Amino acid sequence: MQVRWNYKLQPNKAQQALMSEWLVTLRKHRNYCLAERKRGFETNNQDSDQPIMYGYAACCDIETRAEYGAMCPLTCPVVKHGVMSAGLTKSSKGTLKWGSASDVQSKRTTELRAENPYYSRINSDVLQGNLAKLDTAYNGFFQHKRGFPAFRKVSNFNSFQYKPGQSQFNIKRDGKTDRNGKRKDCYSHVYLPGIGDMRYLDSRAIPNNAAFRSVTVINVADGWYISVLLNLVDELPIIPTNESVKSAVGIDVGINKLISLSDGSFVENPKFSTNKKTRRQLRIRQRRVNRKVKGSKNRSKAGIEVAKLHKKIRDKRNDYQWKAAHTVVDTAAAIVQEALNIKAMKSRCKPKREKGRFMANGQSAKRGLNRSISDASWGELFSKIAWLAMKSGKPVLSINPKFTSVECSSCHHISKANRDGEKFICESCGHIDHADTQASRTILRRANLKFVTIRRKKLPGDSRKVTLVSHDSASNGERNQGKSRTSKVIPEKRILFEQLSLFN
Repeated sequence: MQVRWNYKLQPNKAQQALMSEWLVTLRKHRNYCLAERKRGFETNNQDSDQPIMYGYAACCDIETRAEYGAMCPLTCPVVKHGVMSAGLTKSSKGTLKWGSASDVQSKRTTELRAENPYYSRINSDVLQGNLAKLDTAYNGFFQHKRGFPAFRKVSNFNSFQYKPGQSQFNIKRDGKTDRNGKRKDCYSHVYLPGIGDMRYLDSRAIPNNAAFRSVTVINVADGWYISVLLNLVDELPIIPTNESVKSAVGIDVGINKLISLSDGSFVENPKFSTNKKTRRQLRIRQRRVNRKVKGSKNRSKAGIEVAKLHKKIRDKRNDYQWKAAHTVVDTAAAIVQEALNIKAMKSRCKPKREKGRFMANGQSAKRGLNRSISDASWGELFSKIAWLAMKSGKPVLSINPKFTSVECSSCHHISKANRDGEKFICESCGHIDHADTQASRTILRRANLKFVTIRRKKLPGDSRKVTLVSHDSASNGERNQGKSRTSKVIPEKRILFEQLSLFN
């Protein structure tokens, strides 16, 4: 099983300056290599000083690398007369062929290490790994897996990676614990080739039998971190089939309530970036940035303060979502959720045009909703739930979210009139429930799984023992309470009054 853990580095000033210099050089190297490939592909080297003469095997197919005698030069990402000096190489069969774009640029990078002191200070594997990432992104565009690679700015290029086996860890295993029996954080050491030895905060103990893979150095607002990829001995359990699942829980995500579970419980949404206090702090700090002169040191310092606040919000949200995911996964033996298209939910409203003029289309109001959806970060929450469920050996099912919020879980009647804010009153059978809880039960029913909760209650004798409660009012959903309190022969206004009175 592979896991990725992050640790806070403690470099000295010289090491910080060196790593910052590496990031600048690696970013320029990537952008220059991308510009070479783009210019060679788009212009076909029309501005080259040398005349273009294509002979046999001058070009190759970009996917198979098969050589042909006469074909369009645009099918080859790098041709022989162009932005870089390409050469012929011998294959395993002894025949001559043209090198790929990655081969040509890799050889040129090796030459740059002898010509430029900035390139010579960077570890060779880090430099070649930077080119390998560009090659993967560039080839992915032609394979229709992603968009065309973008030129990186300083703000979105903040990491470099070491290959497996290069970094050396010196971990302190003193075993000190606090009053609660938890392991105390201590400082261990890591050696990074080309940078040197430095301390890092060993906030999470690495097992003795773990195998170290790649190590990524990341620069964020509050300092430097390392992201370590580990191979653990533990194996992921086998996910059982749907027929063998004994209990299941449906979840519905939202804005007012982050998660609504089908057993009647909720996970509140703290709204980390959209609450009144945080939004005021963001406005003040961003205003300070805008008042500074562009390109000045004071502006960069003010920008760092904004980035630190954003990171603080992100860390709070990340921690809260892990706890919420544990709550969901520990509730039942299977989790059923909606297959939401979050990107489409945050798309702009269609333009509204009347008599040749554009009218208000509600986009200004929807902007606040989009901001709340981004703050809730449903996609990250689903990823955490899926990972914890995989570690626990529990299946996660996704169903079509169409009409889940307006469908009655008792009689399956679908109507927008059933829902009024957070209140759900079925106009067909009179069933009453919380709207989000009602949606979670509809989600669970569509998965064709039995609704059984495993809500845990501690026994007085032993705190480790738990009992399963499956016949309480929350698990049954009080599906017949609407029919017991009202009748269809009563006038409609009286029915609505008695039903609404239940929520007061």
